[in-house]
Amino acid sequence: MPRRPHSLPHPSSTAALILGRTRLRPRLGIILGSGFGPVARAIDPEREFPYRDLPGFPVGRAPGHEGCLRLGSWHGVPVAVLSGRAHYYEGFEPAEVVFATRVLAAMGVDTLLATNAAGGIHPRHRVGDFMILSDHINFMGMNPLRGPTGPGEARFVDMTRAYDPGLRSDLKKAAGSIGLAVHEGVYLAVPGPSYETPAEIRAFRRFGADAVGMSTVPGVIVARHCGVRVAGLSCLTNLAAGLGKRGRTVNHEEVLSMARERLELKRRLIAGFLRDR
Repeated sequence: MPRRPHSLPHPSSTAALILGRTRLRPRLGIILGSGFGPVARAIDPEREFPYRDLPGFPVGRAPGHEGCLRLGSWHGVPVAVLSGRAHYYEGFEPAEVVFATRVLAAMGVDTLLATNAAGGIHPRHRVGDFMILSDHINFMGMNPLRGPTGPGEARFVDMTRAYDPGLRSDLKKAAGSIGLAVHEGVYLAVPGPSYETPAEIRAFRRFGADAVGMSTVPGVIVARHCGVRVAGLSCLTNLAAGLGKRGRTVNHEEVLSMARERLELKRRLIAGFLRDR
């Protein structure tokens, strides 16, 4: 495995601990990012684990991230839901940021839906829109696969189809079923926690980015390394710096407020995606 802080256990040991306390065997994992956490209430829970009770799980402090693993069924699909994630900007090491994703894979999860709040860059984006991730650009200054590999593990991981075309199609179908228009585009990840400057946003647009955020990409890289299929979904909670009304600034309270406003649509969209599983 890639080098981890010495205090981290092997993901398979934490996975075994979780599976030993439940009869449920999840096939699909969901990471609920900023503003998505309350979606977890729609699940018929079989077992809940606060992150602080799970060996190796980092406990983040970002607003809007609950810090709980929920196992249960949703529309008949056994799911493992990470309600909240740890962020690189909080000071966690890369291996800590992706530890929960590795545990999901070790539990047998073969499909992952990663959600986040993001700033819209594309000229057609409006606050409150949704974007299905078609690709990403990693500007975080780190890769969670850096370091030695374990026996049988790939050294180099192909990222040509990081976001599974079939799962993207399923998300679009789910959106159509509830009459929701969605965008599809490229997500660019930065380390944060400062928001981007208007000059950076202009540069990111020239690089081909459609939205910008501070998460998701490390977990997607590790999921693909583990052979897990991935879908990504952003709620565009704000327009990126320099793109809104003149003089308007970006703040986290605005991000969380818009995320809460779109909560019911998030729940219905994810529920529609699950019905196709």
